[in-house]
Amino acid sequence: MLGLLVLRLRFATGVLLFGLGLQTLSPAVLAADDWPQWMGPTRDGVYREDGLIRSIPADGLPIKWRVPIAAGYAGPAVQGDRVFVADYLRRSGEVVNDPGQRAELQGQERVHCLDAKTGETLWQHAYERPYSISYPNGPRCTPTVDEDRVYFLGSEGDLLCLQVDDGQVVWQRSFTKDFGAPVPIWGFASHPLVEGDLLICMVGGEGQTVVAFDKHTGEVRWKGLDASEVGYCPPVIVEAGGVRQLVVWHADALVSLNPADGQPYWSVDLKPSYGMSVSRPQREGDRLYASGIHSTSVMLQLKQDEPDVTELWRGERNHAVYTCNSTPLMDGGVIFGADCHKGSLIAADVQTGKRLWDTFQFTQPEQRRFVKQGTVFLTRLAGTDRYLLFSETGDLILATLTADGYEEHGRFHVVEPTNTAMGRQVVWSHPAYAGRTAFIRNDKEIVAVDLARR
Repeated sequence: MLGLLVLRLRFATGVLLFGLGLQTLSPAVLAADDWPQWMGPTRDGVYREDGLIRSIPADGLPIKWRVPIAAGYAGPAVQGDRVFVADYLRRSGEVVNDPGQRAELQGQERVHCLDAKTGETLWQHAYERPYSISYPNGPRCTPTVDEDRVYFLGSEGDLLCLQVDDGQVVWQRSFTKDFGAPVPIWGFASHPLVEGDLLICMVGGEGQTVVAFDKHTGEVRWKGLDASEVGYCPPVIVEAGGVRQLVVWHADALVSLNPADGQPYWSVDLKPSYGMSVSRPQREGDRLYASGIHSTSVMLQLKQDEPDVTELWRGERNHAVYTCNSTPLMDGGVIFGADCHKGSLIAADVQTGKRLWDTFQFTQPEQRRFVKQGTVFLTRLAGTDRYLLFSETGDLILATLTADGYEEHGRFHVVEPTNTAMGRQVVWSHPAYAGRTAFIRNDKEIVAVDLARR
């Protein structure tokens, strides 16, 4: 109990400081940062620990452990000395990555809890789950850890609340059985979000595009919004206009809601092709940027005196950045992201959308046969202009990203790209960073890479 109390106090302190926008944090807070959900403690893609590497040597980085797992896109989550990761153990059926065809598989979805220091399995929760989705390798959603519970959403809409200690089921819901929600062709992919006593999920169906569950019991507290499709974008909390706003992007619009009751604040039309609202809207200061495929993007200004926005500009071809699998980051007035058209890492000006530079140093240009798309997962090191980049090639890269360009400080090939997408081999899974360690997975293993400065 004492250890759990320390974890709660540590996380609450970190959230308070980050929410206040403080730039100087004590070494104790920095050294203790967890990665309890997708893109980190506050879902902003910033890694807040001290004592990290300044470069990656030519002979690579130390490996703490490698542990076999099955297939999946879901990234790991880390809380304290535990790592949580999900996969799909296929028994029958053929994996065919055709964007327009649902594959039929039989197998188990599984949630694993591993010892962060050794990789030893502490517990595993598995259940039978037939798949009927495109790109059926496995779960998409990173587990969300909150105090003594871990929440997981499977590709076919199984929502689980498990005990952190032993993996026992506290409660569970089915989006298809309980809500009649249609399964998106690429599966349910919106990482659940804890907001106070609520667990907020993108579900789908009439009047229930967004559903807020009681995180303790699984009971519905509120639901709302209609949309042609639910999309794949995770919800995010934004504090602006004197209130907390729940921002969601479904297949038709970018919408802000009151997270307490689901009542709308504002809505901006933003309709991506094929219902592919995927990348989380990214904020810097009073700017909010959302982007998708086929020149779908908008830059908004968040009003400070009321929960509303002003539209500043929309993207055009060869302008701005159009991301899909990986969320862009904004820092220092620059948008950084992997582009769907060129397949390169692009930097664009926040004020105008003008492109400043691009590079193919992290993707596989020689293998892009059908679609010029690239994927790289960006994580900024707090208080610096340095980033950890995990590429679709399985490389972990340390680089400086600024308006002036890209400067690499070494790379390390951690895992093999084990998935096939649009004519090339890729890894499409966001790493977790905690305890001066990178936790990286593909469809065969999860690896712990030492990031401590020596």
